[in-house]
Amino acid sequence: MLKACSGKWDMAPEPRPLEQSSARPQRRRRPTRRPPVILLADDTTDSRDLYAEYFETRGFSVVTARDGTGAVQAALEHVPEVIVMDLAMPQIDGLTAIQRIKADARLQQTRVIVLTGYHFALERSALEAGADLFLRKPCLPERLELHVNGLRQEQNPDRGTPAT
Repeated sequence: MLKACSGKWDMAPEPRPLEQSSARPQRRRRPTRRPPVILLADDTTDSRDLYAEYFETRGFSVVTARDGTGAVQAALEHVPEVIVMDLAMPQIDGLTAIQRIKADARLQQTRVIVLTGYHFALERSALEAGADLFLRKPCLPERLELHVNGLRQEQNPDRGTPAT
């Protein structure tokens, strides 16, 4: 490379290439994590909307169903990590919905929480149908989230519990 200095052309030394150790390391892009999918099945609009809004703000992808048939269809379509299922719903009840969901090979590892106003006398039936946990209403969204994340961590021990 030629350089003009005091009216004369001198040969300037070529710039040295940067050594590997002094070069800035390139950052690796983290793979984009898909938000965990949760299915909320409840025929009571207020309950369904309350939990859906809460879980969306916590980083979950929320799918809802207002009856047992819708819950089965949504589970087959979206393959959620966790399902929160009411027992008393139109068309088919929560127990039947759980059995149909668990009959699909893709959903056998999906965790199911029964969240109902029914007495604990139905807990055994719910667990036999394939539920992992039986909770009674009312249940604060924060408490439900603790149970959801606990089941997610059991399912995927190397994953952190929070959705975000």
